[in-house]
Amino acid sequence: MIHRQHSNQRMSQLVSTAGLIWTAGQVAKDPSEDMAGQTRQILAQIDALLADAGSDKQHLISANIWVSDIRQFAQMNEVWDAWVDSDHAPVRACVESRLARSELLVEIQVVAAKA
Repeated sequence: MIHRQHSNQRMSQLVSTAGLIWTAGQVAKDPSEDMAGQTRQILAQIDALLADAGSDKQHLISANIWVSDIRQFAQMNEVWDAWVDSDHAPVRACVESRLARSELLVEIQVVAAKA
């Protein structure tokens, strides 16, 4: 069975099935913050979504990260490194990309296993 949470007609923020959880790409709710601030917001949102699905960051499998300016990569990485459980680090990809709105600096999508 496929479970969809926090859905509207366009998309779900979270989908789970067969013991796996996918989040939609998460962006900052307050895009007035810098790269580090937006990353903190996004990781808090991911924590909440994973908790809703019965999991947590220790069960991450993969992460895809898009940054609008690769020159700010270190700011995002500093926040990521403080958040991720280094004993359970997922596979990860990070690329520079134009995001949906110019004020968005980072977007993160994860896949996790159910706890």
